[in-house]
Amino acid sequence: MTTGTQTPNPARPRRSRLRTLLPLGVAVWLVLEIWLLTVVAGAANGLVVLLVLLAGLALGSVVVKRAGRRAFKNLAETLQQQQDGVPAEPRPNSEGNGLMMLGGLLLIIPGLLSDAVGLLLLVPPVQRAVSRYAERTLERKLREATRGPLGDAFRQARIHRPDGKVVQGEVIRDETGAVPDDFPQGPRPPLSR
Repeated sequence: MTTGTQTPNPARPRRSRLRTLLPLGVAVWLVLEIWLLTVVAGAANGLVVLLVLLAGLALGSVVVKRAGRRAFKNLAETLQQQQDGVPAEPRPNSEGNGLMMLGGLLLIIPGLLSDAVGLLLLVPPVQRAVSRYAERTLERKLREATRGPLGDAFRQARIHRPDGKVVQGEVIRDETGAVPDDFPQGPRPPLSR
């Protein structure tokens, strides 16, 4: 027997479009990769498919290694300049290291479609276009996220309990700096069994 009012079943939050479509997209991509490999194997032979996959693995490894070395070199030079007190200057070839690494990883992943996308990401004009698009998208998302005051973000915080109930609350901290007497500050005695 309970006293009090029953809370209605809380509505589950709606899944984002990305979370809904991503598994389907990955499944379609895998099926397409396998189909393309079988088409190439049927047109040529299995040895050609194996050589294409091994070439993608080797080229992808070289690209990732080169982009990683270049990124590490730029980082080391920037840190050295900052330690010397010289303001860091922008480097013309430092952009695109992340996209080069992504292209190399796509080359390493077995499949013809991923190899084609990886090779496209190694082309500098494509890198610049993808970089500009990603930058604009990130800026737009950040502007959308900061429309309301920061306090709204804290008011939206909720705790989901195992029974499905949602408990809203705030965290209140005592900022006086005084330590209550309940918490001893010295060493604690050993626990007895």
